[in-house]
This record gives sequence, structure tokens and C-alpha cells, in this order.
Amino acid sequence: MKITVLDGYALNPGDLSWDALGALGELTVYDRTAPQQTIARIGDSEVILTNKTILTADILAACPSVKYIGVLATGYNVVDLDYCRAHDIVVTNIPAYSTPSVVQMVFALLFELTNHVGLHSDAVQRGEWCTSRDFCFWNTPQLELADKTMCIVGFGRIGRAVAQAAMAFGMKVVAVPRDMTATPPMDGVTFASLEDGLAQADVVSLNCPLTEATRELICANTLALLKPTALVINTARGPLVDEAAVAQALNENRIAGFAADVVTVEPMRQDNPLLGAKNCIITPHIAWATIDARRRLMDIAVGNVQCYQSGTPRNVVS
Repeated sequence: MKITVLDGYALNPGDLSWDALGALGELTVYDRTAPQQTIARIGDSEVILTNKTILTADILAACPSVKYIGVLATGYNVVDLDYCRAHDIVVTNIPAYSTPSVVQMVFALLFELTNHVGLHSDAVQRGEWCTSRDFCFWNTPQLELADKTMCIVGFGRIGRAVAQAAMAFGMKVVAVPRDMTATPPMDGVTFASLEDGLAQADVVSLNCPLTEATRELICANTLALLKPTALVINTARGPLVDEAAVAQALNENRIAGFAADVVTVEPMRQDNPLLGAKNCIITPHIAWATIDARRRLMDIAVGNVQCYQSGTPRNVVS
């Protein structure tokens, strides 16, 4: 069985091993694949693994040997599922591998907004502490999380884990679930509508999927509901926010800070309005990228292929 990985570099830039996958068949791994290279690289492979390389109906029609597509991520919008269903191609994803790492990034971003650790470390390295007239100094306000209210938009696996961490810091938690009646309750957490949750929030954490209902959920109208001291964190999907509206709100001091690990177009474009916005922190989509999370992803991906081979596929989305 021929196995081709179209864009393996993000998962494994060299600190993991493909050996377990290679033991399952004749393996070829490409670091990256440009759109015009996709058909040739798939060739007569039966098993394809992709992270962000798009597999359209036209591409798949040109590669009739493909019987299985393993998406090396949780989201699977890079694959034409309608075509796969019509042609009995099994498509799987990697669920629930990154929850601890994403929660950690939520608070890494939040702490940077509340304490600006990097900024103060840089100031010390420049010698500002050495020349200080006092035993300490701070160049930005230092904020405490205890008794602040966090509004968590989306209350699935990650949202619930964020809530647990927030409560450990003494925060009050208000959650905005997709369906209040169907979402299991959680001790210490109250449910609210989006409007009520945002109005209460000192911190907003976006942890919901991207759907037509959630696209640009944070926009001029919803930003107007926030306190001017509110902080917004997005570790979910870039298009959940209207980036121009967020940049304007930051620059006009209508919110106090924004931090995100995702943007609408990735890699980020030079004309993104968040670049240069006041009190805005952006990291390059790395919440999932701890070696621990990537190791879990690799293990699940190999297990998915093994299950396909045995005739009992798991984590099927097609």
C-alpha cells in the first residue's frame, strides 16, 4: 500500500519520527506541496495524509487510486467531503489531541496582556532596572485575574478546560454554549447569551468552531457590548473576528487588549489591520504545536491508518 504525506513539515519538522507510519506501507513524505504539484505527488497512492494541502473534487477525480484521506488536524474543510462520500473514500481527522496545549496558550496570551512579561524582560535586558531609582518598576499596568469575569464563547472540550483553569485563578466564568439546553452544566459556571456574556466580561476567550453562525462573531456590534477594560483572546479560528473592527476598537481605546494565535488568512498578510494595532499580540498559530500535542497527533494519525487497514476505520468524518 502506497502512503503519501503531502505536507508533513508542520507536524514533523524533524523532532518526531515517521517510522511507525512507514511500517504500514510504502511511505513518501513531502514537507510541502504546491497546488500544481498535488496530482503528480499523489500518483497511484491509496492513502493520503494532508494538513492544509487542499484536495478538491477535480484533484481527487484525477487520482482514482485514493481510498483513504487522513487529515492531520481536527478541521477537515481542506477535503471535498461530498466527492469522497460519493466515491467511497474514507476521510478521518485527529480529534482532541491539543486541548491541554490550547488551554495553555489561552493563558499564555492572557498573561502577556495582563503582565507583559516579555516587554519587561526586554526592558531589564536593556538596563532599565540597573538604572532604576527604585527597587522595582513597571512600564504597563499590572492586572490581577482573581475576581475578574471570563466569558468563554463555545463550551466544548476546550472551553470547559479553559473554564477549569480560569476558576483555578479565582476567576468567575460565564459560558456561551452553542445550545444551552443540550450542554452539560459545570459547577461554578453560569450560562448566558452572547450579548449578556460579553457585557459581563473582563476577559473573552473564543473557543468555538467556525461556522456561518460564528463567522465575525466579534464585530463592531459585539465589540460595542464590551467594557473598555475588556481583553479578548482568540485561539480558535481567525474568521471568528472582524479584524478591521478589532483594530479600530483597540486604536480608539474601546477595548484594552486583543491577543490571538490565529488570523483570517494564514500565513498572515502584510496588510492585516491587526499589525501595528495598540496592545495587540499575535502568535503564528502555534497553540497546537507543542511537541507533546504533535506526538499525540502523530500517534492518532498512525492509529487511524491502522484501523483503516483492518477494515474498521475510526475518527471518520466522510
